Amino acid sequence: MMLFLRSSVIFFIFCLLSGSIFAGKSPNIILIMTDDQGWGQTGYYNHPLLKTPNLDAMAANGLRLDRFYAASPVCSPTRASVFTGRSPLRTGVIEHGYSLRVQEKTIAQALKDAGYATGHFGKWHLNGIRGPGVPMLADDMHHPGVFGFETWMTVTNFFDYDSLFGYNGEIVEKKGSSSEVIVAESLKFIEETIKNDKPFFSVIWDGSPHSPFIASDADIAGFEHLDEESMHHYGEMVAFDRAVGQLREGLQELGVAEDTLIWYCSDNGGLGNIEPDTVGGLRGSKSTIWEGGLRVPGIIEWPAGIEPRISEYPSSTMDIFPTIAEIVGLPESVFVQPLDGKSIKPLFERELGKRATDIPFSFRGNAALLDNSMKLVLFEGDYMLFDLREDPRETTDISEQKPEVFKRMIARYESWTESVALSDVGKDYPEGYLLPFAENRFWMEDDRYILFFDEWEQRPEYKDWIARGRRELDMPKGWPPLRP
Repeated sequence: MMLFLRSSVIFFIFCLLSGSIFAGKSPNIILIMTDDQGWGQTGYYNHPLLKTPNLDAMAANGLRLDRFYAASPVCSPTRASVFTGRSPLRTGVIEHGYSLRVQEKTIAQALKDAGYATGHFGKWHLNGIRGPGVPMLADDMHHPGVFGFETWMTVTNFFDYDSLFGYNGEIVEKKGSSSEVIVAESLKFIEETIKNDKPFFSVIWDGSPHSPFIASDADIAGFEHLDEESMHHYGEMVAFDRAVGQLREGLQELGVAEDTLIWYCSDNGGLGNIEPDTVGGLRGSKSTIWEGGLRVPGIIEWPAGIEPRISEYPSSTMDIFPTIAEIVGLPESVFVQPLDGKSIKPLFERELGKRATDIPFSFRGNAALLDNSMKLVLFEGDYMLFDLREDPRETTDISEQKPEVFKRMIARYESWTESVALSDVGKDYPEGYLLPFAENRFWMEDDRYILFFDEWEQRPEYKDWIARGRRELDMPKGWPPLRP
């Protein structure tokens, strides 16, 4: 008996020192994602103009991931990777505006089954609808509820001020900046969940700083010398950072900040047409497979489970689901296999050595494979090799200097593409084939949204798009008539 007690005390002290004493208690979970924020657009990376005091506070209080990657250089594919832990190419989301296959298993479904209340707030872009964000409808076969979210206030794509949302399928208008609106709604959801004594999983996907760039006069202060788009783009970042502060303050007031894990990142690299530089001097920008298109800011804040520090361990949005699954203790059956992500939970307690698995990327015929500091790039039909430790801006192809490394990485990449080809015809699913899914289209071509033309045509975010839809459909003004 005494031996058992002494062993228990030793184990308790070990857990306390390592931080893993909290492993038995599943945290509340919040995922935050910005839209088109570049790797260099934070105060903690010493941006020359932008101040982000609330992100800086998160970074100082959490695990700052200096080599965190979006699974794709555009938004929808990255979002699919967050939900599935898989390369977006396996899920059918090969481009922006493509729909996530209903045969995929998502993190929301897994956490809901584990007893979590699940909520989604903001941008979706996984239902096959393109164009500026419109409210998600109740009869959409790819809305958040289909993928495990009990509560959702969602738009199809990007959104800014005074936006329309689908609130569990009912259309509502919310006044104010996109960032503050969705944070406020998430906090309402969290408060209600706490009353019901349940853990919560809340996804907050912002529409900022994506175009069209609309910021308040107060938020553009200090950026007036920039061109119009850059000025408002950075103003949107100011509003987003303020909303992060409101979220963290709200969690404190509700008494759950200590036991809440917040994982923040952007959906792809920064924009090339915004000044000053959005990518922190990296090569490329959104839509490219260079570091500027893929590397994004990343922070995990969990006071009860993470000792604050900075890590250069390479990780990606594909790692989010596997990591949370390990923290919560979910079974392997929650995943569709094969996974491309890997849990980085051990990184919460200690710095790790080399990553054992590659991080793959593929987009519009170009591709990359990341093996710690080595990066294989397939660009316009040619393979190249870069050492990011020595050459973070990808200026010098070293394939001739390291032929064996080059050859091995090409072989691994080509083996991965063979695996993806099987996924793409449905071999990962129990059916062994693909079920029907929503085709990629603009909402102005969708009969359900055409019914709102008259009602929405004076809204600034929709006016030009509705006019375009009428032209393409050869539909006169005033038709179809207002909904009954």
